[in-house]
Amino acid sequence: MNILLCTFWAVPHVGGVWNYMQQLRRELEARGHTVDMLGHGPGNSKIHNVTRNQEIQKSVLLPLLEKKLDSAHYPQLQDPVIRFYELERYCFELGAACIGVEGYDIIHAQDVVAARAIRRIKPDAPLVAHVHGSVAVEYMLHFQLNPQLGVTENSPAWKYFESLEHHGAASGKRTVTANQWQKRLLVHQFGVPEERIDVFPYGLDTRTFRRKASLGTPYRRPPGKKVIICPARLVFVKGVDVLLAALGILKQTRNDWVCWIVGDGDQRQELERMKAKLALHEEVLFLGQRDDVPALLQHSDIFVHSCIQDNQPFSVMEAQVSGVPTLLSTAGGLPEMVEPGRTGLVSPAGDSRMLAKQLAVLLENDDYRKQLGRNAKQWAESHWSLDRMMERLLTVYDNVRHGR
Repeated sequence: MNILLCTFWAVPHVGGVWNYMQQLRRELEARGHTVDMLGHGPGNSKIHNVTRNQEIQKSVLLPLLEKKLDSAHYPQLQDPVIRFYELERYCFELGAACIGVEGYDIIHAQDVVAARAIRRIKPDAPLVAHVHGSVAVEYMLHFQLNPQLGVTENSPAWKYFESLEHHGAASGKRTVTANQWQKRLLVHQFGVPEERIDVFPYGLDTRTFRRKASLGTPYRRPPGKKVIICPARLVFVKGVDVLLAALGILKQTRNDWVCWIVGDGDQRQELERMKAKLALHEEVLFLGQRDDVPALLQHSDIFVHSCIQDNQPFSVMEAQVSGVPTLLSTAGGLPEMVEPGRTGLVSPAGDSRMLAKQLAVLLENDDYRKQLGRNAKQWAESHWSLDRMMERLLTVYDNVRHGR
C-alpha cells in the first residue's frame, strides 16, 4: 500500500504523536508498504511532505486566506482565538491541497485538525482519523485554569473547540483511539458515532527500546539515594508542578531521594522558579530534552506521571517495560494503564499530598516497590505488543480501503 501519515503538528516534533508516527512508519515499511509523512515544518513556517521533499511556505498562503476570511463576511472570526486557529487550520488545509494528497491507498491522520483538512480536500479519501488525545479538553482545561482569558462554557471560543473535536474525529471512514476513556469522550461529549470507533492500545518497539537502553547514560543514581524520574514535556497539561509540590512535602520527612525531570517546554522557567521556592536545589535536577531516557530508566526506582490530561503516553509503557513502578494520576486514559496496587499506584489528578504519600510508601518499602516493578514488567509484556497493534491497524486499513 501507498500510505500517507499526516499531522497538523510539526514533522518532526517532540512528543508521543511523533514517536508513534516514527514507529508506525518503520513497521509499515518493514512490511513492504510505502510511507510518506506530511505536516508543519520546523518553526511553523511551512507545510511539507518530508518524504517527497515537497513544501509550500505559509507566507504565501496566509495573505490569500486573510483577504478571503474578512470579518465582514465571517463575523465569528472577530473573536481573536477563533480567528488565529481558523487561519492556522485553513493554512494547513490549503498547503496540503497544494502539495497534493492524491494516489494514496490509505491516509492516516494523527489529529482532528489534519483529519478534517483531508476530508474537506478529498471527501472520498480512504481516511483513518486517529485521536491520540483531546484537543478540546486540553483547551477547556487551559481556559478554566486561566480565567483572566475570559473564555467560559458559553463563549464562542469554547464552542469552537468542541465543534473542532466533533468534526475532526468524525471525518474518518474509521476513527481509532487507544482506550475506552477516549472512546467514551468522543461518543458522549463530542457526538462521534460509536460504531465508527476502533479501540486498541499502542504497541512498543521493545527491541529498539532495549537497544537504546544498552547505549548507556552519563547519569548514575547518587550514593544512598533512590531516583524518582519524570520524563515529560514541560507544559501545563503534564502536571509537573503537581510533582514539584509533592516533592516539597516529601522533603519535610525524608531526603533519601533525588528527582530527574527529563524534557523541555514553555513552562521550564516557571518550574525552575517553583523548584527554588520549595528549596529543592539539591533534590531536583532538570535534565532537559534527552535521547537516553531508556538508559535513565535503568537507573531509576520510581516513575511519576502526574499529568492533568493525557491519553496513553509512551513514557509509561517504557517505564513498565523497564520494570520501574509507576505512579500515575487519574487523568484521561492513565488508570487503564495499571492495575492499582499491583503494577503501580494511582492518585487523583492535581492531588500533590496524595502523590507525596505514595512516594513515601515506595521509598520506605523496598520489597513492595520492587514487586510493583516486576509486576509492571509482566503487564507491559502482555499489553503493549507492537505486532498485535500492527495487526489491528492493518485490519482497519483493509476495512477502510474496501468500504467495510
